Parts: sequence; structure tokens; C-alpha cells
Amino acid sequence: MTGTGIPARSHPRREPRPRLHAPAPGWSIDADVVVVGSGVAGLTAALRCEAAGLRTVVVTKARLDAGSTRWAQGGIAAALGEGDTPGQHLDDTLVAGAGLCDEEAVRILVTEGPDAVHRLIATGAHFDAAADGALELTREGGHHRRRIAHAGGDATGAEISRALVEAVRARTIPTVENALVLDLLTDAEGHTAGVTLHVMGEGQHDGVGAVHAPAVVLATGGMGQVFSATTNPSVSTGDGVALALRAGAEVSDLEFVQFHPTVLFLGPDAEGQQPLVSEAVRGEGAHLVDAAGTRFMLGRHELAELAPRDIVAKAITRRMLEQRAEHMYLDARHFGPAMWETRFPTILAACRAHGIDPVTEPIPVSPAAHYASGGIRTDSTGRTTVPGLYACGETACTGVHGANRLASNSLLEGLVYAERIAADLAARKASGTLTPRTPHTPAPARDPHPLLPPEARFTLQRIMTEGAGVLRSAESLTRAADRLQHLHDQAREALDQHGKTTEPGVDTWETTNLLCVASALLTAAALRTETRGCHWREDTPDRDDDTWRRHIVVRLNPDRTLAVHTTQTADFPPTGQPARRNPRPLQEQ
Repeated sequence: MTGTGIPARSHPRREPRPRLHAPAPGWSIDADVVVVGSGVAGLTAALRCEAAGLRTVVVTKARLDAGSTRWAQGGIAAALGEGDTPGQHLDDTLVAGAGLCDEEAVRILVTEGPDAVHRLIATGAHFDAAADGALELTREGGHHRRRIAHAGGDATGAEISRALVEAVRARTIPTVENALVLDLLTDAEGHTAGVTLHVMGEGQHDGVGAVHAPAVVLATGGMGQVFSATTNPSVSTGDGVALALRAGAEVSDLEFVQFHPTVLFLGPDAEGQQPLVSEAVRGEGAHLVDAAGTRFMLGRHELAELAPRDIVAKAITRRMLEQRAEHMYLDARHFGPAMWETRFPTILAACRAHGIDPVTEPIPVSPAAHYASGGIRTDSTGRTTVPGLYACGETACTGVHGANRLASNSLLEGLVYAERIAADLAARKASGTLTPRTPHTPAPARDPHPLLPPEARFTLQRIMTEGAGVLRSAESLTRAADRLQHLHDQAREALDQHGKTTEPGVDTWETTNLLCVASALLTAAALRTETRGCHWREDTPDRDDDTWRRHIVVRLNPDRTLAVHTTQTADFPPTGQPARRNPRPLQEQ
């Protein structure tokens, strides 16, 4: 299941692709574009597509406002302040990305970003402002200037989500809520023709159905639920990346999972979504200390507590190992009650709900999985390597983040690249190339893919946390891959012996998606034998630019083996053309 090799591009398009085991669609609706996901990226894409006259349908896994965007605390980064420039924002992003950012992708982000934020404000988002009406801007890790716009103190994502959801409803854009996307539909030539989905009883339709459309925009968010402790909501199970892999799309940089340094520590056995303590708290002057009150970030980096997230997460983890401690502390008692109540009311409430009062005591914190810098590989217009399939937001890999995302660049990336996707689709509509496609019904797979039982999800999360968390090594990654293979083999054995798989359903589909993305992540992490950004290999602790200043690209073959190759440089090749192979041979994993 985790075997690798150079991608074989000679597979005929009609060869059956892996698909989730699910009933045939019992209903369908038609559109020009189906947007899957309702965070900042998905709703921005939907609004811009609808404004361009495209028949647009939004499909989302829960409610319209239930994705990762609403949980974003810190804010949105853009060169909006006096004296700040896109060039300075670009420099900070490139430094944080540890040599793996696609510079042109970053240039697009920082250049188009300020206007995109102003369009978001025009849509109805209200950001915190000073008495003179100017935006209040703060700093976060890796930024040399105050360029983070925020709302409600520390509730930026919630405000952005509110504004976009209201705009979508005001434009009466058709939406299907409580719907898990299953697989991509394609025509006989392999072009996108829509998606299949399962509505969970409370949406517009019940059961498995389809949206037929010549363009699909995946904005399904992250895959933080692949780890035991994460800041991601429960819906972040990597569904978009898994769908893209099954459809034959390339994914990249999956090994670079950013662990947020300061997540409220709820105990060693805590699982699922954990409360985030925003980087903006450090941006306003909070200090990281150990149990003795010693500031251990001083001398480790010129920005101390405001160093890029990978550096801070590593420093916290090292200190925990040195002192055999379960967590460190974030000390912001000097803020006083008034600042806590006005600037960070959400964090204050979350801490107090768990018995911690940051006004009078330091906050126990430890790293937890936060953001996937990698995802479905796209070009500058959001196109993937599958014709008609687009991706934006956290599920996409545009090349902006490189090996480590700069704080608060994620909301901006969602805005900018969603708008670029809409512009590309509008141009296709105007040129007559966005036309309906007839879904092709492939022959049934000769070797059905088993679904994992729901209880395997927790086992998988523990395997990934132990083997591919903040600290990694060849040994830990190999052990994790073997244990994941065992999960698959158990499901395979049950299918072979009894002729049927686990009952299809949301829990089993999500767990199977998690296995898919976890396997791809482990394959890439095992191959990258260096330490770079948020990929920290204990056994290869140095950065190796000569060998590894390039991206690892993973693709799922029709026989469900994982094929791996690398790009030639840190820049992404065009998605419409094969990437050139790394002249160094890749070993079978």
C-alpha cells in the first residue's frame, strides 16, 4: 500500500481508478461549477463564480460556517500598514518557507493580497480599527512588521466566515450542507464531470447523489485529524486530498505538517480538537517559559518568541525532552485583565473553561498538529493535474508555504487563489470551453478496496502521532508505515474471507480517507532525509539544499500503489505537463 516508484504516465485514462465503496448515486443536480467546502477559500470562489454568471453549487460537510476558517484566531496577513510593502511580506514568507516556496506563487499572494482583503471588507467583513478608522495591525511569528489584520480581538475567522456565509445566502447560491464528498466523476477522456456525495440526513437531498459539473473546486480544508491532538475541527479528515489521489491528481509537500507551538495542554491523553492559543498572544508580548519561569527562546532566534512556528515548536519540544516535562508555559500575566478581555476574549474564555486563568497564571501549552503546508498540487490559477479539477485553501499546495507556513498567510492564500480560480473559470466560460461533460461509468474494479472500521481512526491517529509527529526518524516512520499497512491488511483479510467490507458510511469513509492521506504523508516524510521547516528528522538533523531543495510529489496509481517523484527545483512545473524527474534515483520505500 505504501510502495513507491516513478509515476507511470502510460496508464490509459479508462483504466479504473480507485474509488470509495458506496451506493450508486440516487439523485443528481447540474451546475457549471461545484465548490466543495465552505471556508474562506470555498465561499470566496463561490461568490466570485456566481458573480461571473456561472451556475454555482456549494457542497459542505457540515454547516456552512463549521469549517476551519471560523477557528482562525490571529488574523489575515497583508501589506496594509504604513511603510509596509509586498516585497517585505514576500521576504518574510520566503524565509519562513525554508527555501521551498515557489517565489512566483508568493509574489502573486503578496501583490494581490491587499486588494483581496479590501474586497473581503467590501463583502461585509468588519476588522478591528483604531479611532481614526485605520485597521489595527499586529505582529505574529516570522513577520518583521505589524501586518496582521484581526477582528473581534481574536475571532478573525469567525467574522470572515459570518460575512461570507451571509453573502452566499444573500445571493441565494444553492448549497448542500451536511454532505461528505466521495469521489470525482470524469468523462471518457478523463476530464472532470462532477462529484458524488453523501448527504447525512439533514441536507437538501438524502443519501448518495451527484453534482454534475465540468469544473470542481476542492476547498475541503486540512487533514489535522490524522493526528491525535490537533487544532482542526472534527471535519478535517483530508477528504479533498484523498479524493484527488483516487482521481489520479498529484499531491505535494505532505510531509510538511505545521505543529502550532502553543496549544492549550489538556493532559497527555487528550484527543481530538484542542484549544489554540493564538500566536498573536506572543505578538503582543507574551513569553514562553518553563516550570522555573525561564525564557528559553532568548538566544535561540533573533525574534525569540516570534520566531517562525517550526523553530518555536522545536524549541518547546526540545525543552520538554530535556526536562522530561509534558508541557511548557505561556506567560501573559503582565497583560492585565483589561487587555485579556478586549484583545483575546475567545482565548480567555477557553482557558477559563478548562480551569486556567491567564490573568493570574501562566498557560500550559504544547505543540499540536495545526496546518498542512502541502496538499493537491496546483498552478497559479488553481488548476490541478486532472483537467477541470481545481483546488484552493488548505487542501491545495500552490507553492506559497514551502516547508513552513508563515503565520496568518493561510486566510490570505484562500482569498487570493480562490479569486484566481473564479477568474480562470469565467474566462473558460467566455471562451466556450466550460461545457457540460457526460460522466463515464467505469468498469468495476477487479480488486475492491476495503473500508476501514470507524474504530480504526483512533488507532491510526496514535500511530501517526507517535511516528510522524514533531519528532521523526527513519525508524519511527517505518514503524508507522508498517502499522498502517497492518490496519489495511486486517480490512483486506475481512473482505477476502467474508466477501464484504465494513458497512459504508460517513465514519468508515472518513477513516479510509485518513488512511489514504496518512500513507502518502509517511511515504514523503520517509523519502525526505533532511530536516527542513516543519519536517524535523532526528536521524538527519541538517538541511540539505543540494539534494532536497525540491518538492516531493505523490500520485496514487490505479493499482493503489503510491508513486513518488521530485520536482527539478523549488518552483513547481506546470500542471499540464509532466514534471521532470530528479536525476538521482529514488529507492523503493
